[in-house]
Amino acid sequence: MSDPAPLAMATKPRRRWVVRLLTILAILGPGLIAANAGNDAGGILTYASAGSQFGYRTLFLMVLVTVALVVVQEMCSRLGVFTGEGLGGLIREQFSARSTFLALSLLLVANAGLTVSEFAGVGASMEIFDMSPRISIPIAAVLVWGLTVLGSYSRAERLFLILTLAFLAYPIAAFLAHPGAKEVVSNLVWPHFVRSHAFLVLAVALIGTTITPYMQFYAASAVVDKGIKPAEYGGERVDAVSGAIWSDIISIFIIIATAAAIGGSGPLQSAEQAAEALKPAVGAAAPQLFAFGLLGASLLAASVVPLSTAYAITDAVGAPRSVSARLREAPLFYGLFTLQIVLGAGIALAPGNLVALAVNAQVLNGIITPLLLTYVLILANRSSVLGAARNGPRFKVVATICVATVGILSFVVLVQTVLGLH
Repeated sequence: MSDPAPLAMATKPRRRWVVRLLTILAILGPGLIAANAGNDAGGILTYASAGSQFGYRTLFLMVLVTVALVVVQEMCSRLGVFTGEGLGGLIREQFSARSTFLALSLLLVANAGLTVSEFAGVGASMEIFDMSPRISIPIAAVLVWGLTVLGSYSRAERLFLILTLAFLAYPIAAFLAHPGAKEVVSNLVWPHFVRSHAFLVLAVALIGTTITPYMQFYAASAVVDKGIKPAEYGGERVDAVSGAIWSDIISIFIIIATAAAIGGSGPLQSAEQAAEALKPAVGAAAPQLFAFGLLGASLLAASVVPLSTAYAITDAVGAPRSVSARLREAPLFYGLFTLQIVLGAGIALAPGNLVALAVNAQVLNGIITPLLLTYVLILANRSSVLGAARNGPRFKVVATICVATVGILSFVVLVQTVLGLH
């Protein structure tokens, strides 16, 4: 009879890996939701437009943006965990009333445009199934509101995330399109930028859709809402960092697949054109698969964007805010959420070009982002806010470089746009 000891010893490492994997899966939440919500209708169409207009030339920029997103999302999650407050409340406590008003106004402007683009994304996705936006958008608005206010928001999150799994077809499509490994790797590890106003505008749009302000407000408030304590921050840090990296890997594959399929054809003109990139992976079913993914991404962000605004404002005024609360327990929180849903869906019903609307919304976010990130950086540097959990010397340097670089790019684009330089 064989000795069972070696077998038992062999199975122990396996069990440890299983336990670790289950632990990681259990803690994934606010960070993963926040980062993946950035791959919304506007994000998908902006990444696809980058591939169609400039081929692989934006890939190196996406690597840099990914580093910045990891840094920013980690700071926001840390602020939420160690202070027990969202960014809105922290800004109110640490800055003047005028600065708080400025921060919340910037967030409101940015999120208003994004909410419209999310419902426009719903309309575009359902048009592929021959459903009029005048029908699909109101239905989507009622669905998002009902699931968040009256239903189970956690279940709605899972449903919307499942729909976004359709975009896992992009990595497959990228490989099947045979993009040319040398060219892709070259553009990933070395800048191949284009000296043009259009490239700069798109670069700011990529920053705006990847490091979207609402994602950071949502991430900080969501970890508070979930009740994550400082002792549990190791797990939340994994969630924040892995969520940021995962979402940007998908974004990079969207650019590669689109560049391989229609690269050099100019700016993206329609959602159907973006679906062309999926044909190498799924063939004739590409439009339908893209529509499901776009629908899931749009519904997820149509929930998260208004929630981030509601979290920020109620945090700032000290009002009750939680998706776990009943309607009468948090009237301001749910009132703000409802108002944004109604306005966003209403404006989205007006005729217009979804792609242009989506990309312009991301450019607006890109211009606003460095201003809001400055608040985050100052908060995360302060001992009075985080104590020993504040940014260390090296992290402070990296974070400052990230925020300053985004700010310089946004300023250049803003100046060029105002002066009419192209």
